[in-house]
Amino acid sequence: MNFGERVRELRKERRLSQRDLAAQAGIDFTYLSKIENARMEPPSERVILNMAEALDADPDELVLLAGKIPSDLAEYIDADMVKMLRRSTDGDFRSKEDYRRALGDRQNRER
Repeated sequence: MNFGERVRELRKERRLSQRDLAAQAGIDFTYLSKIENARMEPPSERVILNMAEALDADPDELVLLAGKIPSDLAEYIDADMVKMLRRSTDGDFRSKEDYRRALGDRQNRER
């Protein structure tokens, strides 16, 4: 599931219109529509956090689905940590998508 699909799913579960969520997140509803339909890249972390609050959702989940590293953790991540993460997932990663797929597979196995 991508970021936009998850936002739409959460919005519908909360019975919010695109206009309502957009107003609460501080963005235009047409921008939200483009995000939900994957016609636009995910927004900034600040907007994602506003959306998470309005949706009563896990902000880390949304930030990670958006392909971002939470800013409060970014300062702690260095090249050695990235290497350790890559080794711990036993993967050969040539792209960010390979890495995301491996992490998703691992999370699904742990459930």
